[in-house]
Amino acid sequence: MQLPEETVEDLRLRLRRAAGQVQAVESMLADGRECREIVTQLSAATKALDQVGFRLIAGGLVYCLEHPQEAEASGYPIDEVQRLFTKLA
Repeated sequence: MQLPEETVEDLRLRLRRAAGQVQAVESMLADGRECREIVTQLSAATKALDQVGFRLIAGGLVYCLEHPQEAEASGYPIDEVQRLFTKLA
């Protein structure tokens, strides 16, 4: 499945932000920070990763709807993309 370059760049940017948030959680643990601060940062990282997944699936759905034969030929019939979506939900 081909995703538009701008979608790929957006996903990569979001992943870098999430990686920074995960590193911050690790640092906070090492520094002995308060539990509620760590949980807040961990929640932000989790939400960032969820957004990456949902945007990836949304891009895949658009591709499947615009190019149904190509999507199916490459192993992504619409029902498969729907299954991927439910894994994230």
